[in-house]
This record gives sequence, structure tokens and C-alpha cells, in this order.
Amino acid sequence: MKRILLLMTTSSYRAQAFLEAAERVGVAAVVGSEREQALASANPGGNLTLDFADPEASARRVAAFAADRPLDAVLAADDDGVPLAAWAAAALGLRHPSPDSVRAARSKRVFRDRLATAGLPSPRYLEVGLDEDPVVLAHRAFYPCVLKPLSLSASRGVIRADDERSFVAAFRRIHALLARLTDASGVPDSSRSILVEEYLPGREIALEGLVTDGCLRTLAVFDKPDPLEGPYFEETIYVTPSRLPGNVQEAAQEQVQAALAAIGLATGPVHAELRVNERGVFALEIAPRSIGGLCSRALRFDGDASLEELILRHAVGDDVRRIERERAASGVMMLPIPGAGVLRGVRGRDEALRIAGIEDVRVTIPVGQHVEPLPEGSRYLGFVFARAQTPELVEGALRAAHGRLLFDIEPEAAGLSAATAGA
Repeated sequence: MKRILLLMTTSSYRAQAFLEAAERVGVAAVVGSEREQALASANPGGNLTLDFADPEASARRVAAFAADRPLDAVLAADDDGVPLAAWAAAALGLRHPSPDSVRAARSKRVFRDRLATAGLPSPRYLEVGLDEDPVVLAHRAFYPCVLKPLSLSASRGVIRADDERSFVAAFRRIHALLARLTDASGVPDSSRSILVEEYLPGREIALEGLVTDGCLRTLAVFDKPDPLEGPYFEETIYVTPSRLPGNVQEAAQEQVQAALAAIGLATGPVHAELRVNERGVFALEIAPRSIGGLCSRALRFDGDASLEELILRHAVGDDVRRIERERAASGVMMLPIPGAGVLRGVRGRDEALRIAGIEDVRVTIPVGQHVEPLPEGSRYLGFVFARAQTPELVEGALRAAHGRLLFDIEPEAAGLSAATAGA
């Protein structure tokens, strides 16, 4: 039986999905996490405690582990484990994106540099330091623009500015966020800078794919029907198949393929975010991992296989080229957080589940926990899943379900309860 090291933090949304997929595929899963598992002593060959913040040192520990218990693949379930997976696979000589390609994909500045060098469509951009004067920087900027921390993901800390005043406000807000993260747990040195990019108007789409020997195979193209125009960029609805014309989807796939070549990413799962407008298709980012959160549940393949099953089979060298996504349209809504405070309750779930096409409603933040919206927040309230004959029906079902949900959030400062409808 083949053995694969699955890297996942204790806060991962994807742990259960990947472990279930490993059982279905028939591979032995070794769990690598930042904390020792409760039953690790009972199965020492199935668990490994690693420091995700020091991928090079942890890769050496993986190599020592594999000397006695050989591994056939290393895979990160989430974004946090991607650098460690790259270093560990390199140490073992296993097929995996190289550490350099992972760095290029994860650093917003390096990604932009590589695309510009390759002559690919790219917005104007410049990197500025957090120790610089935002008032002076605002005079140098171009408008409208988007300010982005170099190392955060999922639109965290991403803010649009339309003039000098909003630039200064956005800069200071990002500065405060990064200072708070540093105080809490530390952040990479690259977080001492901000990338300022030209704002690109247009529709946003996402592409899910698998790369083999440098060749992209598209698994799904998602429409994002809600406008993402700022000042913050909280994603909500994903629907597939895309309703964009075939030539536009082909152009998107070509841009992702070209961007992969530019950063040297030659194998493994990828999740790409793109903007489409009259100037063409622009790659906003390419993550060397699969779609985040619980969103992968919106995808099913031949034989009711999950995305995680495809990724695991691909990682251990199986041929998955003929496996296709189901014919039905499907989608997911990431439930946005309407305001900061303490979540006291969620109402309307049963009503949402009764809507035609809705398959599940998952609230992933427990009652009693603090919630915080973007740009500071890093989590969604939960996920709603739908499946129907057409993308239009899927989108309608997701919107209707969201409208049935009611979130009771108690503002911490005021101490007063506020009920906020999903719609």
C-alpha cells in the first residue's frame, strides 16, 4: 500500500475530507501537524509533529521519518502546509512543486515579477514598505489601486483605494492588521511590505486544475456572480460550469498555463483567480493547492469521487486524465460575516435546507466565538452547497438559502445583540 504524508494544521477545514479520500483511494495516510495528535503514541507510524513555520528544518525531520517508513508522496491539505510540503518532497526526491515555484506563487510581489518578465498581461504595481510615510506614498500611487499584504491569503487585508485619502486609510489599516498578527504569532518578513496594484475592473472567475509535467488540466471553471469591486473583496458565490463564452474560458486556461510556466510550477493541484475585462484575461494569483475551506464539496467527479480523491490519486502517480466532473451544475456560497462581535446563534437553517437544489448548510464557527469580517477577518461563518440542472438554478438556490439565514451577533464593545439577516 502506498503511503502519503498529509500536512494539515489542527484548524484545517480539509482534514476529514482528505482522510476519507485516502481510505477510499486505498493509500495509507500519515498526518503531519503542528501539534501532537491525541492518539499519536498508539500509532507512531501514522503521525508526525512538525514546525510549519520552519519548512527547511521540518523537511529534514520528514526525511528522517521516511528513512524507516518510506513515503510515496507529500501533500498539503491547506495553504499553511504548502511550503513545508515543497521542501519535504524535495528532500525525498518526490514529485511536487519546487520550493522556488511555491515561493513565487505565494509571494504577491514575486508572482507579479515573474509574470511581467514573461510578458504576460499584468496590472501596474509597486512594492512599498510599512515603515514609509503613507502620505508621501499616496502621491506616487495610481488610482484606483488595490493595496495587498505580500503574504496573506483569501483577500485578507486587501483594500481598494480610489484617491490619496483612501490610500492613506487603507495603508494604516493594513499596517495595524500586520502589527496585530505579529504580536499574536509572528508573520514572515515579507509582511513588512505592501503591494500596490492597479485596480482591474471586470468579472472575476476561478479555475481549479491539476498540473502534470507542466501541463494544466482544467477540472472546473467557477463564475463569481457577485461583483468584487471593493473596497474589500469578500468572496461569496462560486458556480460551475461557467456561463462565460467558450473562447473566454479558453483564454483563461491559456493564461493560467502561461503563468504556471512563468513561475515554474510543474505538478500538483492549483487554484487560480482571474479577472476578465475588455483588455483580456489577467491572472490575479495562482495558489499551489486546491480550493480552500469546504468549497471542494461543490465538486464531484466520475463515480461520485471527491476532489480530494483526484488529488491523492494524482499525487501517487495514478492516471486521472479521463476522470470528468459531473454533468450537473453546482455551487457553494461562503457565508460572509456581516459584523464583528460574538456569534450568539444562527436561525433559519431548516428553512434554507428546504429550498430546491440546496444540499447542505454548514455553519463552521461555533456559537460563542468571536467573528470578524474582512479585511481583518480570516474565516467565513460557513458554507451553503447547491446542485441543479443549470448554473442559474444553482445561483438562485444559494441566494434564496442565504436569505433564510439569520445570524445573531453581539457586538463586543456595545454589549447589545444584533440580528443580521443573510440577505
